Amino acid sequence: MISSLLIANRGEIACRIIRTARRLGIRTVAVYSDADAKALHVREADEAVHIGPSPAADSYLVGEKIIAAAKESGAEAIHPGYGFLSENADFAQAVIDADLIWVGPKPESIRAMGLKDAAKKLMDDAGVPTTPGYLGEDQSEKRLAKEADAIGYPVLIKAVAGGGGKGMRKVDDAKDFVDALTSCRREATAAFGNDHVLLEKWIESPRHIEVQIFGDSHGNVVHLFERDCSLQRRHQKVIEEAPAPGMDEETREAVCGAAVRAAQAVDYEGAGTIEFIADGSEGLKADRIWFMEMNTRLQVEHPVTEEITGQDLVEWQLRVASGETLPKMQDELSINGWAMEARLYAEDPARGFLPSIGTLDVLMLPESERVDTGVEEGGEVSPFYDPMIAKVISFGGQRGEAIEYLRLELSTLGVWPVKTNARFLYNLLGDEDFRSGNVDTGLIERKVEVLVSGPSLPAAELSAALEVLGGGSLPWQPELEGFRLNAPANPERWLGVDGRRASFSACSPSGGYVSSYFRRVSADAVLMIYEGASLLIERDRAEGSATGAASDGAILSPMPGKIIAVEVAAGDDVSKGDKLVTLEAMKMEHSLVAPFDGTVAELNAQQGGQVSEGTLLVQIEAAE
Repeated sequence: MISSLLIANRGEIACRIIRTARRLGIRTVAVYSDADAKALHVREADEAVHIGPSPAADSYLVGEKIIAAAKESGAEAIHPGYGFLSENADFAQAVIDADLIWVGPKPESIRAMGLKDAAKKLMDDAGVPTTPGYLGEDQSEKRLAKEADAIGYPVLIKAVAGGGGKGMRKVDDAKDFVDALTSCRREATAAFGNDHVLLEKWIESPRHIEVQIFGDSHGNVVHLFERDCSLQRRHQKVIEEAPAPGMDEETREAVCGAAVRAAQAVDYEGAGTIEFIADGSEGLKADRIWFMEMNTRLQVEHPVTEEITGQDLVEWQLRVASGETLPKMQDELSINGWAMEARLYAEDPARGFLPSIGTLDVLMLPESERVDTGVEEGGEVSPFYDPMIAKVISFGGQRGEAIEYLRLELSTLGVWPVKTNARFLYNLLGDEDFRSGNVDTGLIERKVEVLVSGPSLPAAELSAALEVLGGGSLPWQPELEGFRLNAPANPERWLGVDGRRASFSACSPSGGYVSSYFRRVSADAVLMIYEGASLLIERDRAEGSATGAASDGAILSPMPGKIIAVEVAAGDDVSKGDKLVTLEAMKMEHSLVAPFDGTVAELNAQQGGQVSEGTLLVQIEAAE
């Protein structure tokens, strides 16, 4: 077994790997950038090595620095986690050439599956069904547009080196193809250094089904069943579950068998995921599920597989990298129960899911279910990396139990002042289609307005907040416990709720059930945690206005970031909805648009420039 391990990653996955390594008696070495000097993974490791400035391009993506850190610390092996250099075949080879153990698949396997077009051709040869589309070498706009016409709209443009939803665009009409292609290529170049794309037929009622596979150096390959990752926003997974709802044994055998054949085709070792797209319009059927791509690494959502199989996949990785055979063979693996994972992101659903950064003054995470996180109260959510705060995982004997357990955990989860998607996740878990298993990748988009809605606060909840603010004697602990109040309504009262005034009839301490949790954040304010929402409750104040509101034509930067495109010039006439500026922050593009018809009176944005939150970028004067 490996005796010492450097983790070439950060945050949640670094902490997750450290946890298993510690249980196995393996010494761990963390690496960190300037921004992560006080991060949780740095303190949890046995040793930590600084590798550079905050931007990932200057630290976590510099393979030479990571290998040097391994040599300096005496680490025997390197685990890449996911993201960053985890699927970089050149880095994997460099690790091996440095006489270190690479905890991952062989470089040639990564190369074989790293480009989506080449991988699809390989799968065709292996008898694995693939989605209809275009994989050609001719990357001219004219040829790609012609192929898209031949496939038939809607089509999906995908960066061949892509992943995580980046470099991917759905196009519904030919007139939008060139703009989508340009945006896709720009994002792919920035994220992967490769602007080549492939085209695929857009599948109606698509479901995202993936199979966890594992291989060792002795020729053994097994699957650990499937996951359903259909709940996505902007092609990024939001909630994942295992097993997949509606998957019968015949279809499971066919899909998982295809995944094993795919892994065998590249002589695979270690953890990997074979991703499929399914036409779910008539339920899951073996002849309507096609290969999409292979991820040659551990997945973010691996905990749901661990929960239903009882296996530690990081331990499997370390044992396989040490030359051991797989801990279990296929006939020793089975599904037990149901698991779900919700990704808690630092983002504001009410503002188009814009990333939210800052200090986590309050971070109250569930304690009764599994939570994988890389941050803690008082820590920072920086603009340099992925905005995920934690993964909340539930387990139940049946799917309905897993849903209810996860929803309960989200109802007690509190984060402030950083905004999160906890309320959005709570609403999603309550959606009737989701609860019935009627899911596809477009569910969130169809229902987003309802899913981002905040809670309606009953008078009893606000009355409880008023009592907490007043500091009266109450029969509960305001930190974490719910309580009961009953009785007739009192005269109208006012409170500030997230900067807006709310009126209610106060209740005396004897009427109605209250399910809120409270946390005092100042002498005049408490944090109310109610149905997934973290709401700042203050003594009566005037109604506030949202940061970056554009009602007066002032287009402000909603977050720190880099300007990657300026679509207008001073004096230009614009129509409502026209793109003005595109900002890149926290690994995603965000387009700012004209709030109404008018003229660009002032332009303070330059392509390539860095801006702070609240910076005036464009001033629009309304048309007369």
